Amino acid sequence: MKKMIIHGGQRLTGEVTIGGAKNSTVALIPAAILADTPVRFDMVPDILDVHNLMLILKSMNVHSTFEDGVLTIDPTEIVEAPLPSKAIKSLRASYYFMGSLLGRFQRATLSFPGGDNIGPRPIDQHIKAFKALGASVTEHDGTVKITTGPEGLHGTRIFLDMVSVGATINAILAAVKAVGTTVIENAAKEPEIIDIATFLNNMGAHVRGAGTDVIRIEGVPTLRAMNTHTIIPDRIEAGTYLSMAAAMGDGIVVKNVIPEHLESFTAKLIEMGVPLEISEDSIYVPRVTELTPIQVKTMPFPGFATDLQQPLTPLLFRAAGSSVIIDTIYPKRIKHIAELRKMGANIRSEDGMIVVDPSDDLIGGHVQAGEIRAGASLVIAGLMATGDTEIDQADNILRGYDRIVAKLTALNANVEIVEDSLVENGRD
Repeated sequence: MKKMIIHGGQRLTGEVTIGGAKNSTVALIPAAILADTPVRFDMVPDILDVHNLMLILKSMNVHSTFEDGVLTIDPTEIVEAPLPSKAIKSLRASYYFMGSLLGRFQRATLSFPGGDNIGPRPIDQHIKAFKALGASVTEHDGTVKITTGPEGLHGTRIFLDMVSVGATINAILAAVKAVGTTVIENAAKEPEIIDIATFLNNMGAHVRGAGTDVIRIEGVPTLRAMNTHTIIPDRIEAGTYLSMAAAMGDGIVVKNVIPEHLESFTAKLIEMGVPLEISEDSIYVPRVTELTPIQVKTMPFPGFATDLQQPLTPLLFRAAGSSVIIDTIYPKRIKHIAELRKMGANIRSEDGMIVVDPSDDLIGGHVQAGEIRAGASLVIAGLMATGDTEIDQADNILRGYDRIVAKLTALNANVEIVEDSLVENGRD
């Protein structure tokens, strides 16, 4: 495991360019195996999840190369093979191989996916969709096996009992080559789903209604990539840097953003008193001296994203009063609280709410990034703190944030990544 060391207290300035959306990328890579031609993606974030997905592709004889933000994938010689359980268990988004393998081979077998431990995230809605399409699903000793009968997958009507991004995307991946028409009702509306649909449609798929709660899919027999697909900007990375800029910036431009994807977040910053200057594809954050406390409630898109409640938290320490966060998506997403308290933060969880009180004197400490967004919260807190902060399990941060050390360094931060053993040796 790697460790991130932050030498805190330095004001930040400059500009940062946001990379491609992680939550799109981790679905687009599995989706690529549905193609009957090589596929090329641009604006791919350089994160650990991408490299783990490439290992999974390699196990199926799918060749891929990744350089300068361009990822090429050639699935034309794909073979069915056991998928590497270590890579599968390292990221939850590997479950998208269920839908794509089902669409490609009419069957799929893989270990139960892992990823961040932020509370229950069952895949029952995914399984419901696969069964509706004509598949049978069995689970034994942590392995999920999905098969179809001689007639294969067929179009159907799927009503999701709860709004689920993962289940919506998996249903699309399984249905895109199924015979007939599939209608997904109560579908998630996130921008990443539109990105997936755009990629598939550019290859000849017929996916309509992405971005609304009803998606219609006319199955097609073949998908052929003709052009490079450019991945949309990462709204969660953008929100993280916006929060950081408001907390410690002396004027920062966040570039390569789609402001419409960030409206629920930027509205809260403006409510706090951050005078954002929002342009067509960038947002300028001036130095902020006074902030008002707010209440935040996470909701499915277009509501406030659950992935942004933790990156926002350190900024709330600057407010002149108590702020409250209610996470309706993942109420157990509180791994950052105990770690922030180690740094002197006044934050607590009570009655299903996170209460954030003013904390002007954060002190660097030794903390752990239990998952991606908790890690982002600790990075911002470390930049705000006096002294040095050591963040263990920094691999979790690197899973979700594109070239984070280089980007922070360009903003005048003093940050480094080291192997955990080197730090321990230095203490001996």
